[in-house]
Amino acid sequence: MAETDTADRMTRDLDWNLLRSFVVIAQSRSISDAARRLHLTQPSVSTALKRLEDRIGKRLIDRAPGRFELTRAGAVLYREALEIHGAVYRLSTLMRDVTDEVTGHVRLAVASHVVCPIFDQVLAEFHTQHPRATLSLSVLGSSEALASVSARTASLAVCLVHRRDPKLEYMRLYREFFGLFCGPSHPLFGRENLQKTDLAGQSAVSFETDRLHDALRSVTLLRAESELSEKIIGTSSHLEEVRRMVIAGLGIGPLPLHVVARDVRDGLLWRLPPYDDPPAIDVHLVWNPKAVLNRAEASLLQRLRAAIAAVPMEARTYGPSTKYL
Repeated sequence: MAETDTADRMTRDLDWNLLRSFVVIAQSRSISDAARRLHLTQPSVSTALKRLEDRIGKRLIDRAPGRFELTRAGAVLYREALEIHGAVYRLSTLMRDVTDEVTGHVRLAVASHVVCPIFDQVLAEFHTQHPRATLSLSVLGSSEALASVSARTASLAVCLVHRRDPKLEYMRLYREFFGLFCGPSHPLFGRENLQKTDLAGQSAVSFETDRLHDALRSVTLLRAESELSEKIIGTSSHLEEVRRMVIAGLGIGPLPLHVVARDVRDGLLWRLPPYDDPPAIDVHLVWNPKAVLNRAEASLLQRLRAAIAAVPMEARTYGPSTKYL
C-alpha cells in the first residue's frame, strides 16, 4: 500500500520541466554547461536539480571538484526520462497528424465500368472530408488490377477475382448479373418470344476474361449453352468497348444487366434469352495488408470496408429488377 501511495504521489507531483532539465544536466556533465543549454542561470539549474532529488528521494548526481557522475538512481532516472522526453517530443507530430487535414495520393486500379452506388458514395464522402487528398483511377483488366495491388503500385483494386492470392485481402463489394444483348442492326433486335435456339450460330463479342479458366467462367458457360458461334469476332478488357461492339452489330455480347439498363430503355440494346437464372459475377475490393499506406489511402480503405460491412449483401446485389439509372 505504501509503495502505491509513493507512486501515486510521484505521478501527481513530478514536474516534467524538472525531468527535462535533468536530461540536459546529465548530458552536459556540468551545471554551467547545462545552464548555458537551458538558457538559465547556474543557481536556477542547481535549484531545479535539488528539487528533483527531493521529489525522487534519491541523490542523482555525485558532484565534487573534478567529479560529475550520475548515481545509480540518476542513471535509472536518466534512462526513463529519455523515454518520456521522446514521447513528449512526438506529441506535436501526433497531434498535428490528428488535427491537420488529410493529404496524400490514392491510386485505385478499377475494372472497367464499375457501377456501384456504395463505391460512388464513399468516394464523394472521402473527398468532402479530405478535399486536399488526390486520387487516380486506372481502368485495368482484373488480372492487371490484382497484380498492381500485389506489386504495391496501386493502393486498392476494385475488380473481379478468379483465384485468390493468399497475400492479398478481399472483401466482396457487390454482385451483378450478366445477360446477352444485341444492337439495333442485329436481326434479333426487337424480336419478342425468342428462344435460346434462336441464338445458335450467331457471331459473338465478349471480354478477354470470358474463358473457362478465368473470372467470367459463368459467362463463358452462358455463351456455350446458347450455342453462339465459338468464333468470337471481337474482345476487349473494357466493358465500354464490348458495349460499343454489341451496339455496332458485330455480334451478341454479355453485359451486366444493371449497367446497361438505360441502354435498353433508350433502344440501344436488346436483351436476349436466356432470361432466367442469369450468371452472377462478384466484384471485390482488394488490398495488400503488407503495403504501408499513407493517411489518405488508409482513410479510404477504412471507409470502403466500413460501408461494405454496413450494407447487407442483398442491398449490394444488382440484378434484373434493380432500378438503377
